[in-house]
Amino acid sequence: MKRPVTLFTGQWADLPFEEMCRQAKSFGYDGLEIACWGDHFDVKRALAEDDYVQGRWEILSRHGLTAVALSNHLVGQAICDRGDDRYQAILPPDVWGDGDPEGVRQRAVQRTIETVRACRKFMDARPEPLPFTPSVVGFTGSSIWHAFYAFPPTTQDWWQRGYDDFARRCLPILEVCEEMDVNFALEVHPTEVAFDLVTCQRAIDAVNGHQRFGFNFDPSHLGYQGVDYVRLLRDFAARIFHVHVKDAWWGKGDGTVGVFGGYTDWNDPRRFWAFRSPGRGDIDFERIICALHDIGYTGPLSVEWEDARMERAHGATEACAFVRRLDFPPSEIVFDQPFNNTNQSR
Repeated sequence: MKRPVTLFTGQWADLPFEEMCRQAKSFGYDGLEIACWGDHFDVKRALAEDDYVQGRWEILSRHGLTAVALSNHLVGQAICDRGDDRYQAILPPDVWGDGDPEGVRQRAVQRTIETVRACRKFMDARPEPLPFTPSVVGFTGSSIWHAFYAFPPTTQDWWQRGYDDFARRCLPILEVCEEMDVNFALEVHPTEVAFDLVTCQRAIDAVNGHQRFGFNFDPSHLGYQGVDYVRLLRDFAARIFHVHVKDAWWGKGDGTVGVFGGYTDWNDPRRFWAFRSPGRGDIDFERIICALHDIGYTGPLSVEWEDARMERAHGATEACAFVRRLDFPPSEIVFDQPFNNTNQSR
């Protein structure tokens, strides 16, 4: 089956949804991974107003687009994170509330549960049935990310408290996912409880292997760490619920900034690594696409476009063309079968 090539709208939330759709179609995309911020998708309205999700589909249809996933990255990051005043800029006012960190975390859990319910309502209104289980894609944050460097000296028991906290807050979300037949795809990413293969397994174990918990695969966050991102696909094949096509390069800069970024801006030329438009970095997408075939992944290839050096419309257009060149239909025969007399035409 043809995998839909979609564009994640999070980096385009300054555009009204209708304009976002118009531009995405002009760039060549099949559909969108819709961010639940800006005016792209309003979770509260989706649940409260009977005609809201239908109106989203009418806009998508006018532009010849589909939608396959909702993104909850911003609210999701507040589920487990320790929290600080930066969150006021990215959270809905009713989730931020008075800014008390524990209150924010509890409200973020509730909004994520609502997002799962809204995702099901949205997908049920889809003009044609979705050929795979829909996902809410996002983050959960982590109460222990600040301690990844293990100083002051940190025990396994101390780190485990972070995974126990993750499970306590996220298992109620996963139970609603089960009720709604929606998957939760955690993006494997620094600042999360899962940021490499070992921590992916630890996160799975924390939620007792819940079948609704899986991953949004994004190689751009793994390559510069030295993580084998293709092995992640193979080791967690049944839990790859969504895929971001996003590139990065590393081993660059002038040697003054290391892998941790040196508190520099994204466009600082001194950086050791940076996100690049797909095909312009160091990620081996040919190995990725072969691995996706091998594991039977048929879901979307969603471009999350980020490249601080490049104009975004140009980048999104070239990225779409790159993904279409990259992907190919799997073979239904082995290439040497016609050598056998029984398979030859007569």
